[in-house]
Amino acid sequence: MKKFLMLTSAFSILACAAHADITVVSWGGAYEKSQVEAYNKPFMAETGIRITMTSADNPAGPIKSMVESGNVTVDVADLEYTDALRLCDEGLLEEIDPASLPAAPDGTPATEDFLDGALTDCAVASMVFSTVYGFDTSKFADQKPSTIADFFDLEKFPGKRGMRKNPKANLEIALMADGVPPQEVYATLETPEGLDRAFAMLDKIKPQTVWWEAGAQPPQLLADGEVAMTTAYNGRLFSAVVTESKPFEVVWDGQVYEYELFGIPKGAPNKDKALEYIKFATGTQRLADQTKWISYGPARKSSLPLVGLFEDGKTEMAKNMPTAEANLQHALRSSVEFWVDRDVEISERFNTWLTN
Repeated sequence: MKKFLMLTSAFSILACAAHADITVVSWGGAYEKSQVEAYNKPFMAETGIRITMTSADNPAGPIKSMVESGNVTVDVADLEYTDALRLCDEGLLEEIDPASLPAAPDGTPATEDFLDGALTDCAVASMVFSTVYGFDTSKFADQKPSTIADFFDLEKFPGKRGMRKNPKANLEIALMADGVPPQEVYATLETPEGLDRAFAMLDKIKPQTVWWEAGAQPPQLLADGEVAMTTAYNGRLFSAVVTESKPFEVVWDGQVYEYELFGIPKGAPNKDKALEYIKFATGTQRLADQTKWISYGPARKSSLPLVGLFEDGKTEMAKNMPTAEANLQHALRSSVEFWVDRDVEISERFNTWLTN
């Protein structure tokens, strides 16, 4: 089924690419809207290059299929950090010289202006997002959940839970919920006992868990009353609350944050235009502009002071970012090294666990 979905996504992208100067594959929803508004519209106005956006549950799958089949129809892919590193290691992405990226307005080179780890051999980070959890406030009128441990407490906070159908972030929050300090999470997960401990926590809520795969699903699960709480990408929950007036609340305790990056698939039909787009999109002002439409933090230091109001003209965005000081009190930066080395074996165990 997974392979079928990848191929279906690839064929959809192929159809969309026929009428564009460059094709960008992203994740859809509020996130894609933020890219269209902050990057695509001004880029097309400035350059005359047409952009077609298409989406996938995870762009890494279709990109891998396209490059390996020699039929690449996407020019720019929006990728999770571990996927970007893996595709680069496999020779499936073009290399990007960080020195070619635009400097900050004060002349600071891009290599010094981007946040630590935001530049890789084949991909450039645009923003910081996080996996948090949210809940429907109407279901917890007397007492509200406020910690990551509360997510696993079915007795104190009854109701179904939503979680991404992937071990990444789930195992981390499980350990933090069980009392492991953020700075010790990956050292714990590297041991057989620690991994067992994480799965034991997931066992507690497994019978009450609804699994989601696409980023747009968690807010919908809450809205439809299918779950009382769900993990989600913070920007999706923010958009549901602010733009759709949903009665949801975000819990930042135990958030797992990471970068999202732009890469160019190997053999992209419009490689030069793709690089031009990435340079434009990851400039200081454009990354700050994206925060007008979604609560993801820009990956450049020079963008941070430029973060202002949401598109509604009244909501302050800085406090809604994963990188806001108050939101980092009990937070964990996702370990790229851990997941690149162990993703395959842990995913196999997770998928087996799901069926048992």
